[in-house]
Amino acid sequence: MLAINNIEVVYDRVILVLKGVSIDVGEGRITTLLGANGAGKTTTLKAISGVLRSERGEVTKGTVQLGEKRIDGMRAHDVTRLGLVQVFEGRRVFENLTTEENLVAGGHVQNAGAVKQGIELVYSYFPRLKERRAQVSGYLSGGEQQMLAIGRALMSQPKVVLLDEPSLGLAPMLVEEIFGIVGRLVQQEKLSVLLVEQNATMALGIADHGYVMENGRIVLEGPAAKLRDNSDIKEFYLGLNEGGARKSYRDTKHYKRRKRWLS
Repeated sequence: MLAINNIEVVYDRVILVLKGVSIDVGEGRITTLLGANGAGKTTTLKAISGVLRSERGEVTKGTVQLGEKRIDGMRAHDVTRLGLVQVFEGRRVFENLTTEENLVAGGHVQNAGAVKQGIELVYSYFPRLKERRAQVSGYLSGGEQQMLAIGRALMSQPKVVLLDEPSLGLAPMLVEEIFGIVGRLVQQEKLSVLLVEQNATMALGIADHGYVMENGRIVLEGPAAKLRDNSDIKEFYLGLNEGGARKSYRDTKHYKRRKRWLS
């Protein structure tokens, strides 16, 4: 469905950020991209969605393909029309518009009939948004704003959704609820999702396949279940020791081991 093939990304024609990144997102599957802050995860999403160009960045090598169509170098609104949409980190709703006006804005590439149908679809997955359809979105809770950001993305009837840190700043119960809804959307609407997430436990629990990124490179990949059992993933991303128990402060303080993929 979505294939990123050996791409390199440069900012300001000087700063090399991504170095030979390749990722495959299967149809009707959730693929997660893990990594620390500054690893290049968000840049990868922007390179796919076409937003990179507005930030003086460009894909200088490799290709990004949506189905049979090559989309690297295309403008963001043209990529959206082809069926790929990005949900940005930090929600970024239109705070002065109501919940429903935000959804209408998300359907700007659709006709009136499709917009009405899209709103009903969003409300069926996010009934809390229906209850607050006339409320100014700036007064919604953080969890409701995240639901709205995802709902607004669904209004363009996408085939692929790029989700950037949907758990950021949310309580664990809300995160679990939102991830559960994303899982239902993938199963019932046949969406493909590329999920960027620092909550590795949650991400690997919902994903089918995963990639680990460090310093602009993919250093590890495999089925999510296999990554959960990987000793380095347990130690560096899940906070577990070799036996699968939570690491204590003493373990962390006296930590000496290097990541195997760096040796």
